[in-house]
Amino acid sequence: MRGYNCWLNFDLGGRMVNIQTTRLILREFEDEDWVAVHEYARDAEVSKYMEWGPNTEKETRNFVKGARTFRREDPRRHYELAIFHKEDKKIVGGCGLTVFDSGLHQAALGYTLHRSYWNKGIATEAALAVMRYGFEELKLHRIHATCDVLNIGSAAVMRKCGMRQEGHFLEERLIKGSWRNTYLYAILASEWRQVKKEKDA
Repeated sequence: MRGYNCWLNFDLGGRMVNIQTTRLILREFEDEDWVAVHEYARDAEVSKYMEWGPNTEKETRNFVKGARTFRREDPRRHYELAIFHKEDKKIVGGCGLTVFDSGLHQAALGYTLHRSYWNKGIATEAALAVMRYGFEELKLHRIHATCDVLNIGSAAVMRKCGMRQEGHFLEERLIKGSWRNTYLYAILASEWRQVKKEKDA
């Protein structure tokens, strides 16, 4: 995981996260980002397996507005970060963590990527960086992620990040009018340390 750097800044809006990897900057969303976000959020193929989308402009604006409010949480439980591509100088997706237990020890990982950037390792690079932030900065004990069983690309990202498949739920979510089967993947802090060791080797 060479090239990883993390900064925490504070302003009147609260705690702001900035994570840099070899190709990416994961940063807080700003109001004007909605235009770039809408490029992929309105794409039916991108949201095919998601509970949201394809978005209207209003829905995308509301998402970005909501993401900005999370930095004011105390304690903070939601980290929705924009994936900024350094070379192309544009936002190409989003990646984040939702801390869901009262002790702040467990979180759910999620990510979305512009279709033009699929199959280039971008989602994996972003997910690994956010997982590292979760385990090393937030001191999480466990991170999990889910995906539709038909979303083979998302499942592949989870495996590349060192996550284990823990569950296969039948007709667990009603998405766009049909009941979907879901995979559950997870990784513990102790397992993450081994993954990080291998990535840094």
